[in-house]
Order: sequence, then C-alpha cells, then structure tokens
Amino acid sequence: MTAHMLDGRAMGAEIKAELRGEVERFRQGQGRAPGLVVMRIGGDGASGVYSKSILRIADEIGIEARVEQLTTLTSNTTLRSALLQLNANPAAHGILVQMPLPVHLSQQLVAETIAPGKDIDGISIMNAGDLFLGAARFLPSTAAAVIEILERTQTPLAGKRAVVLGRSNVVGKPLAMMLLQKDATVTLCHSHTANLPAFTRQADVLISAVGQARLITAEMVKPGASVIDVGINVLPGGGIVGDVDTEAVSRVASALTPTPGGVGPLTNILLMKQCLQAAWQAIPKD
Repeated sequence: MTAHMLDGRAMGAEIKAELRGEVERFRQGQGRAPGLVVMRIGGDGASGVYSKSILRIADEIGIEARVEQLTTLTSNTTLRSALLQLNANPAAHGILVQMPLPVHLSQQLVAETIAPGKDIDGISIMNAGDLFLGAARFLPSTAAAVIEILERTQTPLAGKRAVVLGRSNVVGKPLAMMLLQKDATVTLCHSHTANLPAFTRQADVLISAVGQARLITAEMVKPGASVIDVGINVLPGGGIVGDVDTEAVSRVASALTPTPGGVGPLTNILLMKQCLQAAWQAIPKD
C-alpha cells in the first residue's frame, strides 16, 4: 500500500479562490473590505516571518490586514487597553494576537479581553466554551485545518475511531471536541499515556500534534488508516519534518499529510475565512 498524499497547498489554493469571490461580494455590498489586525508584542525573526505570511495571504484574498506592534516591555495593563481599543474599532473585524506572548504577559488576560465576535483564532473564553457546547463561532485555526482536510477528502468520521496525540489548548483539546461532534469515537493521548502504540494502532484516523520528530512509526499505524501530521520539527542539521516517519508510514496508511505542505498551508487561510465570517456577522441587523 502507498498512501495518498493529502496536498494542503492544493486545498489552500482552492479555498483562497473561494474566499476571493466572497470577499469581493462583501466589499461591493459594504463599501470596504473585511479588516484584520495582527497584534504582535516584541517578537523575534520567526515571529516577523509569520506576520508577513499573514499579511501576504490577506492581500491575496483581498482582506485589509495590518500589524499592530507593541514593544516587549508592554505591560498587561497596556495590552488590555490595546485589545479594548481594537474591540471597539469597527474597521477591525478580526483580531489575531500572535503567540507566544512574552513571559511576563498573561494569555489568560487575552482570552478574557478579546471580543468573542472578533476572536478569529478561537482563543477567547466564550469561544472555547461554545466549542465544548457544539456552538462555536470561531475555531482554533490549526484544529480547523485538520477538520478541513478530513472533510475535503471525504474521510469517514462517524462511527470511526480517532486518536489524537497532544492535549494543547490550541490543537489537541479543541480537535477532540470537533471530532466528537462529527460522531467519531475519540481517544486523546498525551505524554503520560502508557503503551501509546496500543492506542495508535486502533485508529482509523490518527492525528499527531506533539512536536516530536518522527515519533509515529509504521508499526504504530493501523493498515489503511488516515494519518494527519500536525507536528513541525526542525532537525539539528537543518530541514523540517513532522511527527510522522513519512516514508515508512506511507507504506501502511491509506492517506497521509506531508510535512511541510500538509496542515500548515491551510492554517492561516482558515484564519482569513474566519475573519470574513466575523465581518459578515458584524453587519448590523435591521
């Protein structure tokens, strides 16, 4: 068996084409494009590259995006004030706070302050709670990218066993909730899970988001499973690999996302999709 490689770049191109038309329809109806603000506090070179990537994709789709830069010395009080100003700004339909924050700043404060209707990465307390209840407006973008891949490839989920590796608040936990809502039977594994291969070999859909290079070997995968690799790991000698040993697992799985080129290309595009959604929802109702 040779796994079908799930091309995130090709799917991303399809979604961008869909969004361009929808953004233009919004612009014609409202007289302006949807607006996105990326809040960046301090940040190294990698952080700057990420911001530029967001701006580039927004420009390709037609969304007006800008970066609001705060210094590394920003206090929690100043951060809260800046978020409240964006909450009140009608031109900012979507707000994305770039993570991770400097260590002295509170992610909890961001979750409590950002307006749920502008929280396009689903980190606010209300959006997280709504996800648990099955009524989320906005989803964490990486978890949403995984579901997008599964849906676009018509991967069966109802009644299937899905195993998620990693319990982060931005991928593992929300993804488990989203899979449950698709009627999958979900197991959430983590660093304290004993005998991990016993769980992974049961998975019809196996998703790894732990950030450990080539953790998933062929022996850990059920023949014919669909494997989604969320991990991005930089090797000591250079190069990027995922959590999955792609070459070996491709001989066992029926479908597999590559790294790079799988989940990653969809993540920022889905942020744009949710920014457009926020803009539509912000239109006053008569």
